[in-house]
Amino acid sequence: MGFNLKLIYLVLDGMGDRLTDPVTTLESAEKPGLDHIASNSKCGLMYTVGKGIAPESDEAVISLLGYDPHEVYTGRGPLEALGAGIPIKEGYEVAFRANFATVDSSSLKILDRRVGRSLKTEEARKLAEALDKMELEKYDGYVRVVATIGHRAVVVIGSRTHRLSPMVDNNDPAYKRVGLVSVANQSFNPFIKDIAPLENSEEAAITAELANLFMKKSIEILDKHPVNQERIKRELPPANAILLRDAGGYFPKATPLSIKYGGRFTVLAEMPVEIGIGRAFGAETIIMDPPTGNPEADYRIRLEKTLEALEKSDIVYVHLKGPDEPGHDGDASLKRKRIEEIDKYYVQPLLARLKDDTALLVTADHATPPSVRSHTDDPVPVAFYAPGVKADGLKAFSEKEFAKGSLGLIEHGWMLLPKIITYLKE
Repeated sequence: MGFNLKLIYLVLDGMGDRLTDPVTTLESAEKPGLDHIASNSKCGLMYTVGKGIAPESDEAVISLLGYDPHEVYTGRGPLEALGAGIPIKEGYEVAFRANFATVDSSSLKILDRRVGRSLKTEEARKLAEALDKMELEKYDGYVRVVATIGHRAVVVIGSRTHRLSPMVDNNDPAYKRVGLVSVANQSFNPFIKDIAPLENSEEAAITAELANLFMKKSIEILDKHPVNQERIKRELPPANAILLRDAGGYFPKATPLSIKYGGRFTVLAEMPVEIGIGRAFGAETIIMDPPTGNPEADYRIRLEKTLEALEKSDIVYVHLKGPDEPGHDGDASLKRKRIEEIDKYYVQPLLARLKDDTALLVTADHATPPSVRSHTDDPVPVAFYAPGVKADGLKAFSEKEFAKGSLGLIEHGWMLLPKIITYLKE
């Protein structure tokens, strides 16, 4: 059965806060576009992966696309690698998501996990080039390092002769490994950890040993690098360490989105992990340039790309990063501003141009409350806006208001899209 309605699936990264916050960012923001959607939609709240799980964006997005991440997830590292165009030799290479960070190189105390968000992509690329193709003295080991956007990078640990395993821990203490899934720690000891094997196998032991050897050598190189010497002169934090997390040794294997839903599926993404997810799950993937700092221009481009994609697709998934970073930084004012920018420059113009054959599904991949400064397991708002849908008539787009909605509390994100697809095909 074909689609009677097309769908724009809009995900605002980290948009939600805690239900227990006295005033959430959504409650304080001026957002007439989102509020209009709220008053004309069926609404509810949703655990994007499950209650008690503070998810990273990748597993949350996989869940929002209708897949149980516990069944198909292979680690964030491979998705980041796929998004950056890096192949993986299964069995002999393991990919990690990486952050350039600022540390005290003698004590390994982490001073800033993201170099104060001040590292330019061009600087990161020069630092990555100094580490790329590093040879490790044991197990015929080697390393590939590719910088992506800002402080973010992909690190691939490999061996020419020894099999490796992704079942190793993170050395980034902000995230703990639970199987292949990483969960945000609400508090942590701010020191680089030794990577330890998570299973009793020679492959995991070798992988952990190679990763720790890389860490030691990389700090020695980065500490002396001209990019960091120049940053110190400018009184900027040096990017003198690289934190590793979310190892994986192969790409996900799952039913492609177009086959799963019986329609053409497009993903618009700007971050490597979302690009990797789109590619891994068989969507037409449109890569957006990173934000320029001019929200009016950036969101105008994203809106035009959305509408262009909708001409050829039944479902267009749009991931906008804005609110997440200030949530991590505890900056409630800036998070509010980011939501207001999306509303003004993307949502309101979208509503003005929305055709009668198009529905909207609006939610978040997780909560990133400024009061916590990390991802939490709090349920996020969900609104379904479509011709003919019986609206709940809620007053505003917010967590507390949506607790009154007819969609109720959805236990897992992967339950959402299949239900919506059924409505689109009725």
